[in-house]
Amino acid sequence: MIDFSNDLKALISSPHKQWLDTLAPQLTAFNNNPHGNLKRWQRVVEQLPRLNTEKGHLSDTVTVGSPEEASDSDRARITGLLQQLQPWRKGPFDLFGVFIDTEWRSDWKWQRVQPHIDDLSGKQVLDVGCGSGYHLWRMLEAGAEQVWGIDPGELFLMQFQAIRNMMPAKYQKKAHFFPVGIEHMPELKSFDTVFSMGVLYHRRSPLAFLQELKSLLKPGGQLVLETIVVEGDETTVMLPGERYAQMRNVWFLPSAKALAVWLERLGFKDISVVDHNTTSLEEQRRTEWMTGESLADFLDAENPDLTVEGYKAPIRAVLTARA
Repeated sequence: MIDFSNDLKALISSPHKQWLDTLAPQLTAFNNNPHGNLKRWQRVVEQLPRLNTEKGHLSDTVTVGSPEEASDSDRARITGLLQQLQPWRKGPFDLFGVFIDTEWRSDWKWQRVQPHIDDLSGKQVLDVGCGSGYHLWRMLEAGAEQVWGIDPGELFLMQFQAIRNMMPAKYQKKAHFFPVGIEHMPELKSFDTVFSMGVLYHRRSPLAFLQELKSLLKPGGQLVLETIVVEGDETTVMLPGERYAQMRNVWFLPSAKALAVWLERLGFKDISVVDHNTTSLEEQRRTEWMTGESLADFLDAENPDLTVEGYKAPIRAVLTARA
């Protein structure tokens, strides 16, 4: 059983306390119907050494502690246990000298996003589809009062808990992760900023998803949306075949201009396309912490400007808007 009690206590004293009505039974159901590997992953997290530290640097490499605060055997134990939580996709992290070189250089994405977000000082921030929680720590670095992540992935939850358990107490109490999807959330209208990065193209009903994001924001709150797009004008939308870059769960890929129109139709304001970037083989790649296929395997070996299916290689855009 995963203990969410501290997170629920934080929720009760937050502006989102009405979320508790639906969330509490969802977490009970989650604990009553664990994923096949969840108990094994939980045992991995429980076996990690408890190394108290006041050192935490929430910078490009999210760093906990220092090598001097852990023994060689501690680091070997951390490495061996966390290797059992592969694949590590979002990072990087450094835990008492153990460097987790994740598939994605998520710090690069944050560098593209950060110049365009509101000042997060004292703010309530939600990350929808937060993965292992890397960006939650960067949001705390930017001054957020509380950061909340949702993602239905059980492995992501355990990766987050492994990192949080090592964090200084001052950070532990400010970061929260619930294994639920946005479709199971009420219309809270209580977050100052909502991030959604790398999720939209996985949704069969993208307009419904964007409306759900809007329903979580305070009036005037900022949406930060990052997703795969295609080149084209305000009417360009691609629906790929069974696979796109070897992914089965890719649905609608609008142009950045078309996505801006979608947001406007849904009532968002102050919409801006603030970044347009082709994913590089240096940003997404295989590592010892993610040994499966990665971007290089998804692109045409003869022409890396195309996916193996013949589509244009992934382009990612960042848009900001206000509820």
